[in-house]
Amino acid sequence: MNETLAREEICRIGKSLFERGYVHASAGNISVRLDDGFLITPTDACLGFLDPARLARLDREGRQSGGDKGSKTIALHTRIYDATAGFAQVPHCVLHTHSTYCVALTLAHHGDELLAPITPYFVMKVGHVPVIPYHFPGDPQAAERVAEAIALHAARGLELRAVMLARLGPTVWHQSPAAAMATLEELEETAQLVALRPASVNPLSPEQLHDLQRQFGARW
Repeated sequence: MNETLAREEICRIGKSLFERGYVHASAGNISVRLDDGFLITPTDACLGFLDPARLARLDREGRQSGGDKGSKTIALHTRIYDATAGFAQVPHCVLHTHSTYCVALTLAHHGDELLAPITPYFVMKVGHVPVIPYHFPGDPQAAERVAEAIALHAARGLELRAVMLARLGPTVWHQSPAAAMATLEELEETAQLVALRPASVNPLSPEQLHDLQRQFGARW
């Protein structure tokens, strides 16, 4: 993806997420990896009203070279790109929001994973979502914990597409901004199903998970 298109896509995705309530006020950030660096949304910017020309431009080392001041989550984004560089599907977009239902699940959540495998599309499109213990926004230690989670799952043959920052929000990554947004949408939808459930939800059985692995190449 060339830089002009990347700038347009970041703004398009940001506007879509804002208008549908996935982000609010100045919450959330989006980055795209370019051949010679990165683009990331400015700090305290509203994703619904981004200007392509004012996106922060970073070099390969994450140092800003143009645009408005980059989001304080730069370290998180660049660490994710480094940690996923060996993936079969190398991510070129990282997306972080404060999506309501995902955050709600962490307010009293003590497990290692945000969600059980309760729907086939969550298994196929999102997969495991480890919960990263609370760190203040922009804390470099959060970036290290995310990188560790990516490495631990990669050692099991699982390429993560998302993590959940406790009390803050989900961070997802994929090959394009549109694909990252679709992953976020599936994740938030699944969290909403859990929040609205009338009782406890039974996960898919091992046999059902095996069918998804055999039919669609899903990994769980």
